[in-house]
Parts: sequence; C-alpha cells; structure tokens
Amino acid sequence: MKVTLNWLKRYVEFDWPPEELAERLTMIGIEVEGVVKLGGNFEGVVVAQVVSRDKHPNADKLSLCRVNDGKGERQIVCGADNFKPGDKVPLILPGHSLPAKPGEQPFTIKVGKIRGVESHGMMCSPQELGLGDEVQGLLILREAAKVGQPFAEYLGRAGGDVVYDLEITPNRPDLNSVIGIAREISAVTGNPLRLPEIKEHGTRNTEHVSDLVSVRIEDPELCPRYTARVIRGVKVAP
Repeated sequence: MKVTLNWLKRYVEFDWPPEELAERLTMIGIEVEGVVKLGGNFEGVVVAQVVSRDKHPNADKLSLCRVNDGKGERQIVCGADNFKPGDKVPLILPGHSLPAKPGEQPFTIKVGKIRGVESHGMMCSPQELGLGDEVQGLLILREAAKVGQPFAEYLGRAGGDVVYDLEITPNRPDLNSVIGIAREISAVTGNPLRLPEIKEHGTRNTEHVSDLVSVRIEDPELCPRYTARVIRGVKVAP
C-alpha cells in the first residue's frame, strides 16, 4: 500500500523528517518497502543556460562551458555534444546529489578538476536525473524555461512529497488505509487524530429503513452494536 507524507499530515500532526518516519513505521511493525521523493529528488538542480562552449584544452571529447545558473556564471566541463550556446539545461550544483536508484548510494557533485580544469557543477542527461534511459546527451529544456528556476518547479513538482510503499500483514487489516496508518502515528506521538467529517446524504425517498430491514441483537455481550443500511440501484453486470 502506498501513502504520502503530506496525506498522513492531514490526519495527524508530527514533525519527523521523511527518513525518520520510515524508521518509526518500521519500529511499530509496519514494514517500509520503499521511499520515493517527489520533487525532492531534484534538490540543488536548477534550470541553466549555456553562455559559451569551447574546446577543452586537454581533452578532445570534452567541452569547456560558461553556464548561467540564474545567480551568475560558472565554469562547467561537459562530455556531451548535443547542445549549443543558448540552450537551457538542468544543472546540478556542487554539494547536491543525483537521484539514486534503489540499493545504490547517492552520487554527490563536488567542485573538482577534470583533465586539469575546474568544473563547478554538472549539466545532466535524462538518465542521470532518473527521467529516462537516454545517456548520450543532455536534457534540452524548453526555450520558455526560466533560468535559475528549480528544476522540480519546472517539472511541476514544486512543493515535493514523499511516497512510502508499505507492506501490511494480513493480521492488520486496520492499517489498509491512510487513516489507519495515521492512527498508529497518533498513538506514538500522543497527538490527536483528525478524522474527516462525514456527511450523510439525504434522500427524497419517504421510506424508512426500519420498514425494509430489521436488526435484532440477541447477545449484546458478544455483539454490542450491529448496523444495516439499504442501498438501491445496484446492478450486477459485467
């Protein structure tokens, strides 16, 4: 079952970061099989524009570029060949990590020398961003892309969220809902559970349910409450 961080926070207040929530859920017996960040996977990735492209002085297959990241120009060494000055591309800044595949460690971009020339970031291909299998060239963005704009915002994923893939055991059917998971978090934190307001829709039918069906509890100790409701207009069909 999949739930999201923001969805859970609709029903219970907590301030755990995404990684701690995964640990807490595991500790209370809810196995977390996977965690996927939406938008957050592109932290430190911005829309940049190539200002110039020259040959690398020490490598035939590398280019030495000046790139505008919205706050200024920086020098980037790049091995792709499908771009030109004026193109807009995703740029990951030093100190940030590329999206990692399951089971792999994130690769953090650092300022470093490539064949003797410093590079201050990396222009990205679709595969490096986890957006496709294309590895031979950079991801060229639309001309209307705003230089300096966070890449997650460019993709329409601003605000980010985290999706948790949970394994619910057969003996805990009460956890097969977002509210069920939120109830467990409420029990751990002591914060109140915010249940949604349920409005009963009226009907123009003047019939009363009691005229159509009756419920008699013969042993209140074994069954303190039993309810029934009549639903009309249901058609069983392929």
